[in-house]
Amino acid sequence: MRFASLGSGSAGNALIVEAGATRLMLDCGFGLADTVFRLERIGVAPESIAAILVTHEHDDHVGGVWRFARRYGTPVHLTYGTLVASGSAFAPADVATRIVDGHSPFAIGDLEIFPFPVPHDAREPVQFVIGDGVRRLGVLTDTGCTTAHIEVSLSGLEGLVLECNYDEEMLRVGGYPPPLQRRIAGRLGHLANSAAADLLSRLNASRLQHLVAAHVSRRNNHADRARKVLADVLGCSPEWIGVANQDGGFAWRSLG
Repeated sequence: MRFASLGSGSAGNALIVEAGATRLMLDCGFGLADTVFRLERIGVAPESIAAILVTHEHDDHVGGVWRFARRYGTPVHLTYGTLVASGSAFAPADVATRIVDGHSPFAIGDLEIFPFPVPHDAREPVQFVIGDGVRRLGVLTDTGCTTAHIEVSLSGLEGLVLECNYDEEMLRVGGYPPPLQRRIAGRLGHLANSAAADLLSRLNASRLQHLVAAHVSRRNNHADRARKVLADVLGCSPEWIGVANQDGGFAWRSLG
């Protein structure tokens, strides 16, 4: 089982996960040509994507979903709330859409998908744990705070992509207007570095092979700050912590 990011941040997000003969895309916030270019960069043919999983309706996650799905005949899996908020206006009639229950696991080919709801300012947002029956990868971005259910969902994983959106001091002095600061830092906004570290400290991380900081703000954070707070929790070198950046995401990482 392995995974790679096409890019992560407010300008677009997409993650590829594969095991056996199955390859999934988690979100697609890039334009069609840009998505294809980013896929080619990691050696993936767009027509090989078995399905797209959508976390929520914000444009940096769903902006490229429907055009990609229509071009390549790719099924789209999303919650009913996300479909209502984004799909009803933009989903072509000839795209296969599958409704996801935020508490019910399902399978696509060789991969098992475990959705879980998160607090975010969207209609019915979810994040996902994806596994091959032996190893599991958890993805948590776009949540304003953690919950007991999130903590249970993300414990004991082999891989974790974890939001470190902002540094609290950088957000405070960064020039964003107060209402936007409150939205980002609110319980339905995004995770600060300190909140991500606090969450990580409550997880069973004994099986972790890869930890990647994601959705790192270009204006209100720095990769080195995100790495440090996570490394302090695990007692590891900051260089061991990966970072998914906006332009290049990150290259393939394998869960052995």
